[in-house]
Order: sequence, then C-alpha cells, then structure tokens
Amino acid sequence: MPAQPAAPSSPAMTATLYALVVLIWGSTWIALKLQLGAVPVELSIAYRFALAAVLMFAWLAWSRQLRVPRGPALPRVLAQGLCLFSFNFVCFMHASETLASGLAAVVFSSANLWNALLARIIHGRRLAPHVLVGSLFGLAGLVALFWPELRAGRHASLPGLGWAVLGTLCFSCGNMLSASLQSMGWRPAQTNAWGMLAGTLLLTGYALVAGLPWRFDTGWTYVGAWLYLAIPGSVIAFTAYLTLVGRLGPEKAAYATVLFPIVALSISALFEGYVWTPLAVGGLLLVMFGNLLVFRPPQWLRGAALKA
Repeated sequence: MPAQPAAPSSPAMTATLYALVVLIWGSTWIALKLQLGAVPVELSIAYRFALAAVLMFAWLAWSRQLRVPRGPALPRVLAQGLCLFSFNFVCFMHASETLASGLAAVVFSSANLWNALLARIIHGRRLAPHVLVGSLFGLAGLVALFWPELRAGRHASLPGLGWAVLGTLCFSCGNMLSASLQSMGWRPAQTNAWGMLAGTLLLTGYALVAGLPWRFDTGWTYVGAWLYLAIPGSVIAFTAYLTLVGRLGPEKAAYATVLFPIVALSISALFEGYVWTPLAVGGLLLVMFGNLLVFRPPQWLRGAALKA
C-alpha cells in the first residue's frame, strides 16, 4: 500500500487537538494514582492498553485503515510500544507512589527539552540559544516546586522524581519514533494500535516471568480510572497528540505540556491536599515561561539564534 501523506495543518483543528490533549492528559495523572493498590503496576498498564488496542483495531478495521507494519516500520512500531505504551507508564505509576500527581505532570512538562536534545542527537539539529535559556528557567522552576516538598517529606521524594524524569525521557523517545513513522506514511492511529498491542504483550510477558499475582480490582474507583485512562487517556489523547507531532513536529507538539500541569496541580490541590504556596506558584510560572521561550522566543533571542 502506498504511503499516506500527513493531513494538512489547519489552525482550528490544531487548536482542537491541543485542547483535547491539555484537558485529558491534565486529568489522567490523578487516575494513574487511583489505580495504585492491590493490582501490580505492570498489570494495570497492560489492562489499560489491552482495552485501548481492542478499540483502536476495531475502529481501524471499520474505517478500512488497518495496515500491518512491515520492513523498517516494524522495529519502530515495536520500539514505540516500549517507549509510549508500557515502560514510560511503569515509570510514572512508580513515581506516583511518592509524588503528588500534579508534580509528576510538571516533570512531564519537560518533554519539550528532551525532544530538543534528542533532535540534536538523532537529527543533528543545533540547540538554539532560546532552547538553552528556556531550559534554565524550566530547571529553576522545577527546583522551586520540588525543593520545599522534598525537604518536608510530603508529596515528593527523590526516587519518585527519578522515576518521573525517566518516564519523560522514554516518552520523548516515543515522540521521535512517531515522527519518523509519520514521515514514512503511517498515521498515528495505525501505529498506536500496534504499539499498544506490543506494549500489552510486553507487560504481560513480564508479569508471567516475574510471577506477578493476576488481579483485577472490581471496585468502581479502579474500574472508572481504567476506563478513563484507556479511552480518553489513550485512544483519544494519544491519537490527538501524535497527530500534532506529525503536523507540527515533536518540539511544537510538546507545547501542550505548558498548560496541562495547571490542570493536574489544580486536581492535586482538590484531591491530594497539595497546597499552592507562593513558591510553588512562582516555580510553575518559571516552568511555563521556560517552555514558552522554547516555542515562542522573543525577537531579540530569535535573532541570537539565527546568528549562532
């Protein structure tokens, strides 16, 4: 089957995709935390993407878009399954054991920096000055957010922070793989379905080898979180986000991460007792400002980038 070009970008569609990503992913962090408990982390993620994969394959078959990855696309799809639909969520669920869900979302907002670094490593793109300056602001904001919580031993821990950073790096690797697949003519819905299946099989295999107890929590909290993570959080949001990756590139697509930490931290304040201190507000503003510098640098800094 011949390659299918990416859909042309339209401002209204781009804005709609951004809104979906911000609102859905801003609220999935608390759902991840609600799944912690009797069910092993790896199985919770496998259940999520098993359901999401079934729905994706059903839609692809109905719309006659189902394609089987072959040749150079196959290893990329399998790697995307590892990076986006299994290991990164193992990292974030372990992070959620000791991090407030909103703080995990703020760490995830550093995806734009990792995307820029990986683009430098993989594609040889030069790191522009505005990316470096924005990264410094973002780092300062993360320190302001996390340092008081780490010192007080509430809502945060160093291992949790490490898990969140590792999960974000893994997510950014998945971004690079998705952009590569879309340049080969693969649509996000197609690669997502196979990637979700690969992630499910990988986690299921691990559970069998590790001897994890096969459990499923039938309580309404767990089931509700499972359905929300599988359908809006996976089928809808991942397809919307990776469509943005194809339309705009990984760096600009990650612009959505500027906004959804506000949603996530607001939910943390309501349900986890997270307190908005002046330092926390300042830290979040620094993170957002750093992200904005990466995507929309002022004229003087853009000029410096051109001369560099």
